[in-house]
Amino acid sequence: MKFKQKIFLFLYYVFARWLPSYNDHRCFTVKFRIFLCRHFFLHCGRHVNIQRGVYFGKGLNISIGDYSGIGADSVIGNANAEVSIGNNTLIGQELIIYTHTHRYMERSKLIQEQGGIDKPVRIGSDVWIGSRVTIMPGVIINDGAVIGAGAVVTHDVPPFAIIGGVPARVIKYRA
Repeated sequence: MKFKQKIFLFLYYVFARWLPSYNDHRCFTVKFRIFLCRHFFLHCGRHVNIQRGVYFGKGLNISIGDYSGIGADSVIGNANAEVSIGNNTLIGQELIIYTHTHRYMERSKLIQEQGGIDKPVRIGSDVWIGSRVTIMPGVIINDGAVIGAGAVVTHDVPPFAIIGGVPARVIKYRA
């Protein structure tokens, strides 16, 4: 990580992360958060809205498309795997995206001795993710999907599917 990136990341976590939220990408506090994120994200699109309290580690492996938003107090990624979010995607508050999981299959070893694995998460365009959704490592949410509040997404989501539950299952498809 470059020194400049560290400075912008520091400013985000110490100051900008805690500024008030507004559901408007033109608001000063949202613009300030985005200004900082553009210096350490892989990609940060136009008219992005990142709400108060969002945590994304170092943020170096995060891409977010145009006109997309992340709700307050969300946690995006917990490892070095990439998280990509498409265009025009709505994300409710308190989303959790995990990108790291533990290996556990060898019964002869303790789980903590088996190490872990990083898996990227990809969220397509025109997706709506409700509040308090959890997305597990390696999941792909295809374009046009809708994820119901409180769902735990453990498998890939087909295009235009409406899913919900624990674990999340297809309820129906958008018309």
